[in-house]
Amino acid sequence: MAHFGVPWEKTYGYAQAVRVGNTIYVAGQLSHDDDGNFIGPATRDSSGRETDTSNMELQMRTTYANAAKVLARFGAGLRDVVEELLYVIDIDSAFAVAGAVRKAAYGTDSPQCASTIAQVVRLALPQQLIEISFTAVLPD
Repeated sequence: MAHFGVPWEKTYGYAQAVRVGNTIYVAGQLSHDDDGNFIGPATRDSSGRETDTSNMELQMRTTYANAAKVLARFGAGLRDVVEELLYVIDIDSAFAVAGAVRKAAYGTDSPQCASTIAQVVRLALPQQLIEISFTAVLPD
């Protein structure tokens, strides 16, 4: 199991990733630095609705970078990802940047993983625009 010491691990009670055999299940990653400070937080109005999704690209890039750090703890990388699930609060802003961000994160114009993107009403933290979970498989 991998823990990083970010506040929500202890508050919620979970591991960032768990390895079972040669499969690594990575919990939903988000946009934060190594100390748990949010990067590119969403702007919200007084009712809690997002008013600006212009940080979607920054949050998405940071989220992929954080996933790579988690996978590295197991001797893996994004190259080992076989499936990803992107949860976003604005599908249009996510689609506008996802192609370029994903290709850069995976280092190829043709990432070899199954990918699903879903719009949700809200994510765990109010500053989130995106959360991505991953499944990676290590070679035998």
